[in-house]
Amino acid sequence: MNRIDRLYALAEELRAAGPRGRTARQLAARFEVSVRTIERDLSALGQAGVPLATKQGRTGGYSVDRSMSLPPLNFTAREAMAVAVALSRSEHVLFARDSRTALQKIVAAMPARDLDEARTAAAKVRLLVQPVPAPDGQIAEQIWRAVRDNQVLRIEYTDVGGIGTEREVEPQHVVVGPNGSYLTAWCHLRQEDRVFRMDRITRAERTATPPSRPLATGDLQVDGYETKLPDAALRPEDLFPTPT
Repeated sequence: MNRIDRLYALAEELRAAGPRGRTARQLAARFEVSVRTIERDLSALGQAGVPLATKQGRTGGYSVDRSMSLPPLNFTAREAMAVAVALSRSEHVLFARDSRTALQKIVAAMPARDLDEARTAAAKVRLLVQPVPAPDGQIAEQIWRAVRDNQVLRIEYTDVGGIGTEREVEPQHVVVGPNGSYLTAWCHLRQEDRVFRMDRITRAERTATPPSRPLATGDLQVDGYETKLPDAALRPEDLFPTPT
């Protein structure tokens, strides 16, 4: 059994064991490898996001929270390639790490033959991308949390003319586009809705100031572009008509 197959089987073995779990020695005997190999595999599963739990003591061992794990998923090679292409198109600093771990979970669950086919097919695809300035990772994370939690931000911003200002803004959306990423917000300084290039925000910190403007609703208007709501991808039931 190669390592990819063993990782998948290991996760399913722990899922099936339920709260009783399995010791590293039991797993090593089950898969006919050393205890050290099993410990390395368990570490890899944990890094990939598998919700492992450990129990100390004579009856201790490893287990997986069944409510936090998925049942077996049978991705075809084409489906896996489609997901890899879609994730590769979005390398925004906010989502890069989560995209990698999501793909790792899919890869870990695939049979070696299908994975090889998916890799061969993906090698035949090229993405046309335009390099754009990337925002600072820590600043982008602060901005995202303020957008998510509806919190006022204090930012330092350098405009296209190189003039810097400090201002408080009420975030509305993070906009990810082909020419960069932006923050839309109500600006207390200008008293109007403004759009800020995220790579020009040199400092961002959340404040205790309560927001005073209603949350923005409706579609964003961006010249020459259509805006799209990615939450539609999390509603697969909308693809099928409701039976009458």
